Amino acid sequence: MTEGGTTARSDLRGGAAWVGFGLLILIGSWRMERFESMGAQLYAMPGFVPALLGGTLVLLGLVLMMRGWARRRHETAAADGATAPLLNGRISTTLALTLLYAAVLIGRLPFWLATALFVAAFVALYAPPEQARTRRLVVALLAGVITSAVVTWVFQYIFLVRLP
Repeated sequence: MTEGGTTARSDLRGGAAWVGFGLLILIGSWRMERFESMGAQLYAMPGFVPALLGGTLVLLGLVLMMRGWARRRHETAAADGATAPLLNGRISTTLALTLLYAAVLIGRLPFWLATALFVAAFVALYAPPEQARTRRLVVALLAGVITSAVVTWVFQYIFLVRLP
């Protein structure tokens, strides 16, 4: 095991999974109606934002795979050959937080508040443990407020999307 507790193999597998997922999103967004006959602009088409997100996932998945290939040379094989579990604590926590955000907070709270709470909780949970608690909370709150403000502004004034 090396930095962060991940192996080269998990980076390769995870990267490949993210590349595949990103490609599925890209394909789905490409197949969406583009409303060209109605004179829609590129940035107003329904598949534009999903295509950006899918492309970003592909790019970051490739970066993760390259990291795995680079680390593979420096990693020694574990003596017992044990592999890390597919769902570890960090992944389970991330899934739980994301489901809480999507299924509970969105729709019950204003979008800006739900997003600020989600981002702040996420940053606070995954901040380096050696940081002082006060610093972690201040950074988490700032990240939540700033992210929420930027996301809300971009969706309302650039993409012209009414948020819940």
